[in-house]
Amino acid sequence: MKIAVLRLHIRFPESNSLKSKRRLLKPLLVRLQRDFNVSAAEVGLHDTWKESQLACALVSNSEGHATRSLQKVESWLEGNWPNIQLVDESIEII
Repeated sequence: MKIAVLRLHIRFPESNSLKSKRRLLKPLLVRLQRDFNVSAAEVGLHDTWKESQLACALVSNSEGHATRSLQKVESWLEGNWPNIQLVDESIEII
């Protein structure tokens, strides 16, 4: 059994309050969970208006499958969410 964790540091350039950040973040987390069958949550920078740290996790029997699945999340995020900027990402296999 392999557990894979994708850590994302994202920026919301158009956000000017925590409320507007949450308005952008909530639908993103729902789509990640629904479309990629991962657990997703904000794990850092909770009180920062323009930035957030997210984590997506999944369990798989194959390290390769887990890595490919999380790489799809990265690609999808860059291609489908023009109102956010991806600052940094990393995948960890446990």
